[in-house]
Amino acid sequence: MTTRKGKVSNRIRELRTLRRWSQGELADAVGATRQTINAIEQEKYAPSLELAFRIARSFDLGFEEVWQFS
Repeated sequence: MTTRKGKVSNRIRELRTLRRWSQGELADAVGATRQTINAIEQEKYAPSLELAFRIARSFDLGFEEVWQFS
């Protein structure tokens, strides 16, 4: 049996832009740095599960409305 690797993607930049939030504003809202938000948006960094949930909640969305696994 082979294991298929998946990829986690997100809609953070799209959602943040719709709300006219800067990366810094989102970072302040979720207790992260602007650099962390930038790295997550570029999919260069995978956040902790806790931070991922805080980000989804900051947009008043469910987890799977922000994060996708394919």
